Amino acid sequence: MDKTVLLIVGGGIAAFKALELVRRLKERGVRVRGVLTGAGSQFVTPLSLAALSGEKVHMDLFSLTDEAEMGHIELSRAADLLVVAPATADLMAKMAHGHADDLASTLLLATDKRVMVAPAMNVRMWEHPATRRNLETLKGDGVLVVGPEEGSMACGEFGYGRMAEPETIADAVMDFLQSGGRKPLAGRRAIVTSGPTHEPIDPVRYIANRSSGKQGHAIAAALARLGAETILVSGPSGEPVPSGVSMVRVETAREMLAACEAALPADIAVCAAAVADWRIDCEAVQKIKKEGGALPSLALTENPDILATLSRLASGRPSLVVGFAAETEKVVEHAVAKLGRKGCDWIVANDVAPASGTFGGHDNRVHLISADGAEDWPKMSKQEVAGRLAGRIARYFEDRT
Repeated sequence: MDKTVLLIVGGGIAAFKALELVRRLKERGVRVRGVLTGAGSQFVTPLSLAALSGEKVHMDLFSLTDEAEMGHIELSRAADLLVVAPATADLMAKMAHGHADDLASTLLLATDKRVMVAPAMNVRMWEHPATRRNLETLKGDGVLVVGPEEGSMACGEFGYGRMAEPETIADAVMDFLQSGGRKPLAGRRAIVTSGPTHEPIDPVRYIANRSSGKQGHAIAAALARLGAETILVSGPSGEPVPSGVSMVRVETAREMLAACEAALPADIAVCAAAVADWRIDCEAVQKIKKEGGALPSLALTENPDILATLSRLASGRPSLVVGFAAETEKVVEHAVAKLGRKGCDWIVANDVAPASGTFGGHDNRVHLISADGAEDWPKMSKQEVAGRLAGRIARYFEDRT
């Protein structure tokens, strides 16, 4: 890509992730020029940033050489996008109030290009009314926001404030650079299911499928980045809640179906969850004990079919219903049969045989099945699969209009 990102690295422990972000963007063919704040240089050295980016790193507002050769005005306008990662509470406050007392804040005030921030701070700082006011001001000014995510922090606290992962930020950057900032799914509502379901046997045991939720969560994030109002209905998963997504947590298939129906009407439904096909007909109230070596008798009953239910709604059916087919053999053949059986519009089929490493892994290789036939996609990261699928969904609606 003939695109340039100006990366401003703020001061915070999350600054080390900026180095990985540079690598991710360079892999995608994006030129990255780095700017270090004074505080940022306490966590990341100019040499590290320069070595990974292959570009000179800028730090000093009053550098005679830089001002003579380029100047902060030119530097602020030579990029296609400015990215602040990590965006500390202090940097966000400066941006919101137009301060320009160092190189980073001056660049942000002088630029005529879009700005994207990846907030990172203590959970109490993130929740403070001043930070919330500054965030709303920045959004009103057109600043793009990625994250933060929920999780454990270096200070020992837990909550929102962790900087989004470099892969997530890189995906958001690529979405912007490829779309020119357009939000093709703005005004659309999407429901995405993700993760496994847990069907109780007794209070301590359950039936489940092997699913981390990585792919479903990535799809929800990709749809949200393209402007869709996205509701993520997820079974038990350790994946962080994607930025800009409304999360509904469930345990069982019946709870997942009820949450999907409650989220209707919607334009898009993507059923990426690994829903357990069966549940125990009569869940034990107490833990089933081993007595005399006799095996317990477990009667199974079928769970509701969420994909088929959404596909066959008499009224209020989403315009586009996408299912997933996790197969261990004859992947395309079984997916084509599933497309007809379920009544959905598309099926995303993937090989989840143990040797594939799909369940719990970072990569996926899928086939997009529709009435037009099967389209084979190359192996790529789950985030890249999500971005490509979201782009296809956006084009589907653009073609219809």
